[in-house]
Amino acid sequence: MTQNTLKAKQRRLSPWQILSQAIANFFTTIFHGIINLMDLIMHPLQDRLGVRGMAYVFVLPNLLIFGIFILLPMLLNFYYAFTGGTNLFPQDRPFVGMENINTIFSCESIFDHNSCREDLFWRAVFNTLFFVVFQVSIMVFMALITALALNRQIIARGFFRSVFFYPVLLSPVVVALIWKWILQQDGLMNAIIVSLGGEKLPFLINAQWAQVWVIFISVWAQMGFFTLILLAGLQAIPGEFYEAAAIDGATGWQTFWGVTLPLLMPTMFVVLLLSLIRAVQVFDQVFPFTGGGPGTTTLYMVQYIYSTGFSNQTKEYGLAAAASLLMALCLLMLTVLQLRAGRSSDIA
Repeated sequence: MTQNTLKAKQRRLSPWQILSQAIANFFTTIFHGIINLMDLIMHPLQDRLGVRGMAYVFVLPNLLIFGIFILLPMLLNFYYAFTGGTNLFPQDRPFVGMENINTIFSCESIFDHNSCREDLFWRAVFNTLFFVVFQVSIMVFMALITALALNRQIIARGFFRSVFFYPVLLSPVVVALIWKWILQQDGLMNAIIVSLGGEKLPFLINAQWAQVWVIFISVWAQMGFFTLILLAGLQAIPGEFYEAAAIDGATGWQTFWGVTLPLLMPTMFVVLLLSLIRAVQVFDQVFPFTGGGPGTTTLYMVQYIYSTGFSNQTKEYGLAAAASLLMALCLLMLTVLQLRAGRSSDIA
């Protein structure tokens, strides 16, 4: 192609096309420069370490991030659990052995919070147990019902699937602030009730109402994730089983109890354990919503650890670390159960 032909072609291009080409050429040049620079570094390294050794080079950044931001804080937390005092730096903290653990378990009866030396810990434990039992039960039940409905041939099925999954995409803090705006004393819900001739309800200042709404919001925000897992499990069930059940004259309930539920049980068990682990760690949705109140009604384990170690006037890092170790032990047990459930479902 001659120079005159190139100039004629450029004259036919619009200014925006010329600008986009220039930008593309600029970034292409930068990209090739980076690749050439990386080759100058990586080529000698590969000659020295070999092809297999290069795998460790590429894994090294992830290992560094894991070590600095996960492994090191875990080790520090373990160390803090066996030290005392209010000083932050490890070298200023005296070793106290099992004193923090003994403080937590210093109770005449763990079922009587007032008899415990660290009564807030046990309030948080029982509040968490209450939350886990009801939230997980409702969550799994509603996710199963929703997955069964979305697995049927219904109008706009893709739209409804996206609608149920949408709350999962929202930040937990955003969810909490939206619902707090709706349910506060002068919020949207009470405005609607007053406009219909009713009286304002104490959604966030009454203990029973606060517990109900915390569970409701948690289910609303997380249900879509578990619905998606159960929906995948339902779609993995071979259609031949349903055809055989129909030939045998089984009703809808008989097909559900005899075919769907038994084949869905491995997925159900995974969903149950995942929801248990998430429920035990509840914090980000509740803290902006109720702040643990009214009183200590919605004070859960993670918030107790956060308050004890960071937000209280007297910062008891050792006590918070000991409480987090006990919580980690609980989560470890649930994780082991999840891994075993996964192996069982793979074998099945």
